[in-house]
Amino acid sequence: MTRMAVSVEAEVLAALSTVLDPELDEPVTELGFVRSVAIDDEGVEVHLRLPTSFCAPNFAYLMVADAYDALAAVPGAGRVRVLLDDHHDSGKINAGTAAGLGYVGTFGVEAEDSLDELRRTFQRKAHLAAMERCCRSVLASGAWTVEELPLLELFDLPEGRLKSALMRRREAIGLPNHSHARVMVDHDGTPVARSDVALRLRLATTTRVSIEGNAHFCRGLLATRYAGVDPAGSAPVVTNTRSHP
Repeated sequence: MTRMAVSVEAEVLAALSTVLDPELDEPVTELGFVRSVAIDDEGVEVHLRLPTSFCAPNFAYLMVADAYDALAAVPGAGRVRVLLDDHHDSGKINAGTAAGLGYVGTFGVEAEDSLDELRRTFQRKAHLAAMERCCRSVLASGAWTVEELPLLELFDLPEGRLKSALMRRREAIGLPNHSHARVMVDHDGTPVARSDVALRLRLATTTRVSIEGNAHFCRGLLATRYAGVDPAGSAPVVTNTRSHP
């Protein structure tokens, strides 16, 4: 195996780590949703899985489509195949993705709301949760009070994981990331009024706890579903037989 082949493997895994579960707002690699990765001289084939066979088809399709797009952008990846295992709509989703039919083309009259709108809904929830984590962090430090939060700017947040996550979520929904941008804003960038801060913070906490709770629940379901089947646990089984760059 050449050094370039190994590099492609690293880039494939890195690309998959950018794919987020649309509802849980965590990388599918960390959730254990990537079952296997096979790299050969023709291309890359990835198998995905979910905690149950009846997870919402629109969420499942989003995950498969996003994984395909991420892998297709890897230089030198070759032919890309992304397959969803053990889901009641696996056949339909896999065929639709392979044919490039899109969500509506795949599900036809069964398709509900636009996937773009669904994605925006979850991106806004992810932003709300990230904003809450940052606000709770500065409150816990004692440097700010709840009443002062409307004045909090990105510049005031300490560098680190929480701030980086917030900035990614802001970028995803089109909010500015300059140093003097206000932190406590609605999804359209409207600053939260001082009189509404306490209530908004409580609502944001509810959203964040719900997302984190669902992620924990899904991990448990996945572990139970595949107990004894995939000894590698949450880490995908990677097979790389590529012999050329």
